Amino acid sequence: MASPLRIKSHGEPHGNLVTWLGTYKAFTPGVILGIEPTVRLDPDNEPQPDAVLFIPGRRASISQDDYIEGVPELIVEIAASSAAIDLHDKKQAYRRNQVQEYLVWRTLEGQLDWFALEADEYVAIAPDETGILQSRVFPGLWLAADALLAGDLPKVLATLQTGLAIAAHQDFVQHLSASSA
Repeated sequence: MASPLRIKSHGEPHGNLVTWLGTYKAFTPGVILGIEPTVRLDPDNEPQPDAVLFIPGRRASISQDDYIEGVPELIVEIAASSAAIDLHDKKQAYRRNQVQEYLVWRTLEGQLDWFALEADEYVAIAPDETGILQSRVFPGLWLAADALLAGDLPKVLATLQTGLAIAAHQDFVQHLSASSA
């Protein structure tokens, strides 16, 4: 049996992040969203992050036995009681394996940390002047962090829709479509 999870500090935040990521996936054919999948990063690391978003065949693939092998572009963790693990051991394993972006929601602290890999180190992605965090790997994957932390899912999704409307997202979708053809 899995470890018990609290609804307000894990279950609901997880659901909100999955709604955000699932909406992005719905408008971005060619990306795969996984919820709590086993990821075979390397011989010593097989984590089960809360969510992953990746482009199959780029840095990660699906094995013959239906597991993710390699490195998803984005890994997401909800950290209530596991914040120390998620921000230390897991973060280091993800960095060593070159996970491009790592998002951790520290629900008990009401903090969101979104890291991007630069020169083999994670640096925090800073919000733009309007408070929006923008993925560096997935064009149009925009997050109104304050709205997410406040539980304002309509604003989170409205912000994402704005990101989905930018030309860079449309170009990304066309590129993914051409790559899969």
